Amino acid sequence: MEMKKYWLLSLVLFLVIFFNSCTTRRLIESKGTCISCLNNKREFRGAWIQTVGQEEYQQMSVASMKKDFIRKLDFLQSCGINAILFQVRPEADSFYRSSIEPWSRYYTGKQGQAPEGNFDLMAFLIEECHNRCMEFHAWLNPYRASAGNHLQFAPNHIYYKHPEWFISYGDRIYFDPGNPGCQHFIEKVVRDIVIRYDVDAIHMDDYFYPYPIAGKPFPDDHSFKVYGGGFSHWANKGDWRRNNVNRLIQSLKRTIILAKPWVRFGVSPFGIYRNKKNTPDGSGSNTNGLENYSDLYADVLLWMKKEWVDYVIPQVYWRIGHPVADYITLVKWWNKNAFNTHVYLGQDVARTMKYNQLSKKMAYERNLPYIKGNCFWPANELLWNNKGVADLLKETYHRYPALLPAYTQFCDKTPHEVSHLKAEWTPNGYFLSWNCKQNIDNPESPHYFVIYRFFNNEKVNLQNPSRIVKITNKTHYMLPYNNGAIKYTYVVTSVDHFNNESKKGKSKKVNL
Repeated sequence: MEMKKYWLLSLVLFLVIFFNSCTTRRLIESKGTCISCLNNKREFRGAWIQTVGQEEYQQMSVASMKKDFIRKLDFLQSCGINAILFQVRPEADSFYRSSIEPWSRYYTGKQGQAPEGNFDLMAFLIEECHNRCMEFHAWLNPYRASAGNHLQFAPNHIYYKHPEWFISYGDRIYFDPGNPGCQHFIEKVVRDIVIRYDVDAIHMDDYFYPYPIAGKPFPDDHSFKVYGGGFSHWANKGDWRRNNVNRLIQSLKRTIILAKPWVRFGVSPFGIYRNKKNTPDGSGSNTNGLENYSDLYADVLLWMKKEWVDYVIPQVYWRIGHPVADYITLVKWWNKNAFNTHVYLGQDVARTMKYNQLSKKMAYERNLPYIKGNCFWPANELLWNNKGVADLLKETYHRYPALLPAYTQFCDKTPHEVSHLKAEWTPNGYFLSWNCKQNIDNPESPHYFVIYRFFNNEKVNLQNPSRIVKITNKTHYMLPYNNGAIKYTYVVTSVDHFNNESKKGKSKKVNL
């Protein structure tokens, strides 16, 4: 009798603990710290690596630079980052071998000066990113020719060949967006990169027409007179400027498609498209800050509607509750206006961590249907682990790997399944291996593979990211053998250049 009472008391206690734990779990989920609900199987997890203002590369040998970038990529991968946006063209110059533009001063210390052995940093980073199944997005600044007080260009800089293409504004020099020659030159640069390098995307940030300087108009009167055409009335100068940028964006999309149709084109605009008070139909956001549309002449919404860009990363760098530009207000607006474009959110890491809002932001956005991930600015904040941000990503928000969102607007087919999946002993260990016909010139063929592991008798659910053990471009995987004590089911799927995944995968039961 006493034993029965004890057993009943134990059962009651267990049930109380169980239901309390479920309640606690739901409470944790509502506060944005649930591990399972806050890990999506598909999510863009990018990081911007800037080169403007970075002087560290100038002091490095090629060997030390390689070592340093391997360290950075390994750490970022451990944080769950699956896309690197690297600034390869900061001032109409390059971090890659180019016959069009000079080497960057941020790379070697002097513009036009070649690095040791003509070391092609972009080519190295592309290979290292792809070895980790991370995407590489070549980040270009389209119109900026100088950042800060740098006014001395290399002898082969385009500035000397076509000085009429450039405008001085503040302490910087810019390509004139109204001059058609500038557009054609930028097209040439982009085509050169896409043709010669295995980039996953061409990326541009928010620098189109420059950020306005109070009391100082942008001096493009001459090009407006010459190229204004149907926008000859001064009242339409803003429309003319927007049209100049529109033509560039449209032409770059066409340039990329004709070169390699699987390469994406993305833009990270300023976080506010238009303020509601400035839109006749009230379609803008309920904010009061600088605008893309009227201040930077970037009609981002038009580009999205026309499908001239494949993704946007609005720089919603403000905090939740900001009186001028509230984060939640802006995220809701971009989610509502996604159209057929992937929308990722640009996160200012330092500001987010300063106000301790990472959990709230991640919880909120992951419940929105058209927000497909984040990009963190800058990557250095993750590398420094500012206020524990890297730890939070590793332990909670990026605890499990994520596949990149599929670009089904490019291709909605699924790639061929792998074949001949087997587990066998080799001189190097116990390996899972498979066959797969790959064609680097066919974007619909398998590009990389996803390996899932399930317990014996567990239902196979390929939508569960916690069961992903490896994303790899290899056709083998070393199994963690432990005297055959536990039986698992391994499933291997293939993924193409558009990030479409094969439907079922091939499975193999293994005793480990």
